[in-house]
Amino acid sequence: MIFKRFKKQENILEKIDKKGKVRAYIYLGIGCFLTAFAFNVFFSPNNVVTGGVSGLSIVIKNVFNISQTSFILVTYIVLLILSYFLLGPEISKKSLIGSILYPIFIYLTQDFGKYIYFNVDNMLLITLFGALINGIGSGLTFKYGFSTGGSDIICQLMSKYLKMSIGDAIKILNLIIIIGSGFFLNNGVYAWENVMFGIIAIYIIAILNDKLLLGVSSSKAFYIITDEETSIKNFLMKELGRGVTVLEGRGGYTGDRKKVIMCAIPTKEYFLAKEGILTIDKDAIILINDVYQSSGIE
Repeated sequence: MIFKRFKKQENILEKIDKKGKVRAYIYLGIGCFLTAFAFNVFFSPNNVVTGGVSGLSIVIKNVFNISQTSFILVTYIVLLILSYFLLGPEISKKSLIGSILYPIFIYLTQDFGKYIYFNVDNMLLITLFGALINGIGSGLTFKYGFSTGGSDIICQLMSKYLKMSIGDAIKILNLIIIIGSGFFLNNGVYAWENVMFGIIAIYIIAILNDKLLLGVSSSKAFYIITDEETSIKNFLMKELGRGVTVLEGRGGYTGDRKKVIMCAIPTKEYFLAKEGILTIDKDAIILINDVYQSSGIE
């Protein structure tokens, strides 16, 4: 029975993988192009370091005058080899295509900055647009289960050998690269301003990654603990026209049993629902979460 259940689950996963494989590769290519474009047009010409191998290449160019394209290509190859031997072939496969495509697009777009020139002195505007394009590109890559390699491999190695989460490894590595760049960029002239722009950029990129992975919250999930169960149910169902589910709840400290009303409300009706509930019962406890995907809600 267990074997059959496992086999059934495996077949479903295989079907999902086959169904979206072509689309995933297309979006991976688009994602790699967009991140390379943002780097060569917005970040590199203005010495905005956003972490990762690409950000480090900006520092290396300033200090040693080494080509960014060459540094990124060689570093990616070395990291991919390390990944194969230290993390294993299965993990390395997820980074393989991205590790090849990203350096190629870096090479193909390396001269874009010469032809696409922004005659503005507003570094904040340049940083925001660069982060927007980069965030969309990296978000598309992550959404379909791929990685562009590079610093992602370093973070996986840090997680494995330093016993920390991937998230913490990413934060530590990027902060070291970004803050460290302040000592080397522009021979110290305005270098710390560049560091601040880099921090703004990675914050925006992180937000966009989350939005592309999870989507924009279309609804709110209300969990309501109240003594006016019937009145609030009638308000939600009859006046707002929303479906309601009643859950059994029990206080962790008192042990008292209470009903918990659960209802998904479209974001546009969030304020109306909250005010209506509190009008019926000003002592009601309301827990509200974002809902990124729902069905049956208009």
